[in-house]
Amino acid sequence: MTKIKKLSRSLSMILIATCFTGCAVVMPPNAGQDPRDPYERYNRSMFSFNQELDKKVLKPVANAYADYTPDFLQTVIGNFFSNIGDVWTAANNFLQGKPRDGTTDAMRVVFNSTIGLAGLLDIATPAGLPKHEEDFGQTLGVWGVKSGPYVVLPLFGSSTMRDASAKPVDWAGDPLSYVNNIRARNSGRAIRIIDDRPALLGASKLMEGAALDPYEFMRDAYLQRRASRINDQQ
Repeated sequence: MTKIKKLSRSLSMILIATCFTGCAVVMPPNAGQDPRDPYERYNRSMFSFNQELDKKVLKPVANAYADYTPDFLQTVIGNFFSNIGDVWTAANNFLQGKPRDGTTDAMRVVFNSTIGLAGLLDIATPAGLPKHEEDFGQTLGVWGVKSGPYVVLPLFGSSTMRDASAKPVDWAGDPLSYVNNIRARNSGRAIRIIDDRPALLGASKLMEGAALDPYEFMRDAYLQRRASRINDQQ
């Protein structure tokens, strides 16, 4: 059996075990009564599943990555994926009717892809070109599409019906989607997930230490954050 098959089998076993662990969820008596969260019973079960998966897989890998990867290498990896993300951010800013921000994002890509050595260095930020973060869910919000109910997606976590429906468009707008080599494409996506996770370690500790219900804490924080970003209250 190849190493890839062994790894696939190991991950499958972890996912199965995590699923069984995450299914035992105690529901509050008022579950589903919040008009923002009518699917709370399902959402809490999926939230528990995602938390277990994160605890058993993503968080240990993120900790190891943060501990053993040199800081400069983490920086250049983060810059590379940030530069890729600026391409789709620029497109969404133009779609939202913000040509100034869209032009800034496009110039970031040009500067960082050339002078910044294929995005490994962030030349644009110190040059006065601020970074933005936009996705198609935000674009739909700017166009007037209501967020709809809160929903927790497998692996991806907090979302809304509007944002969840926008994800296929975001995937299509991701430059990594057009890498023909499947192994390289999947490796890139995996590295990006691992690179993103250490930045959330502090937030994870905050949520774990919160006296409030972690599920409600995450839900309310997500909904407030999305509303502020759609209104450009960064």
